[in-house]
Amino acid sequence: MVNLVDVFSDFKTGKNIDRPTMVRVLEDVFRTLIKKKYGTDENFDVIVNTNTGDLEIWRVREVVPDGEVTNELAQVSVTEAHTIDEGVDVGDECYEKLSIDDFGRRAIMAARQTLVSRIMELEKDEIYRKYSEMVGTIVIGEVSQIMKKEILVLDDATSNEIVLPRTEMIKGDYYRKGDVVKGIIKKVEMVNNAPYIMLSRTDPAFLAKLLEGEVPEIEDGVIEIKNIVRLPGERAKVAVESHDERIDPVGACVGMKGSRIHGIVRELRNENIDIINYTSNVSLFIQRSLTPAKISNIELDHERKRASVFLDQDQVSLAIGKAGSNIKLATKLTGYEIDVYRNQAEYEIDDVDLEEFGDAIEPWVIEALKNVGCDTARQVLELSAEELVRRTDLEEETVREVLRILAEEFEEEK
Repeated sequence: MVNLVDVFSDFKTGKNIDRPTMVRVLEDVFRTLIKKKYGTDENFDVIVNTNTGDLEIWRVREVVPDGEVTNELAQVSVTEAHTIDEGVDVGDECYEKLSIDDFGRRAIMAARQTLVSRIMELEKDEIYRKYSEMVGTIVIGEVSQIMKKEILVLDDATSNEIVLPRTEMIKGDYYRKGDVVKGIIKKVEMVNNAPYIMLSRTDPAFLAKLLEGEVPEIEDGVIEIKNIVRLPGERAKVAVESHDERIDPVGACVGMKGSRIHGIVRELRNENIDIINYTSNVSLFIQRSLTPAKISNIELDHERKRASVFLDQDQVSLAIGKAGSNIKLATKLTGYEIDVYRNQAEYEIDDVDLEEFGDAIEPWVIEALKNVGCDTARQVLELSAEELVRRTDLEEETVREVLRILAEEFEEEK
């Protein structure tokens, strides 16, 4: 005969279900079994020993004189009671121990299935509850299965299955079965009556937790991470603030010779991480956010949350970054839309080759000017009309027309 207590014993070890809950479930299953056989469970005690897995069912009835039994469920005649316990008398309670086998094989099989199902449901609920409390924390696991859109990971701490979608993987992440994966619990939800635990390596919170693990000052609350923005696997910007004026937040996060940041960079597939000192001064914060570019001037439109940034020519590409990565992250970090402009002085020293004016100036005129060493527009404009006529033998009218065309070009740029 199938023993339901064995089922309980199998599940009570290694499961994340507290003992009172397990006892309650087992009692509910057996009381259901009792109700089906006797119609009620009011005169029955179910006792569960969680340490040994033992279970006892006792039927309790009042002892009454022979022939005076009016309720067979609650009363027992004194003669029948003596066959159970010779020491009882009229008015006492008679305790009769029942065997599970008394309920019949079919009923026991049904109860066993109910017990297994209830415990499985409890385990799912417990996993959901536990991981819901772990959202935002780092876990380490082993790759167990690789699929087209996601990777299944077994949590080292609990052996529960966690899902790492490819959309939450860093560019350059490549895993094989058995590899170790580190990520952050991003989301936990019930899908098809089962807990779905999502791991992420692209979430800014992952970088925040990595920093917290490497920088004791962050964990202690001396340094605060104000904001993090990322292009996973490419670049990230982290704004930090120190609550102790004696501690440099940027230096503390980077560490001596980059000792603290290097491990994080490796974990994130060589993601370039800019640590920035946070300030409430918007202009200065935008300037710092565009590092490594050096800003000459900033004009702010607070109402439209827009910033016009002026830089020297050689700083423009640094401010924009590869594929616009630097300016995109600076915009997200500061909350201001940033427009980049070259300094006005750059326009004044810019020059244009005379060949660029081929649609407005006759080729033979351009050739004549180049023959006297004037290869660019500014070189021509530096000479007077009289000097150009003397050097080139061109007509004065032609020279003045050339000067007008060239001058208008630079006026338009201004």
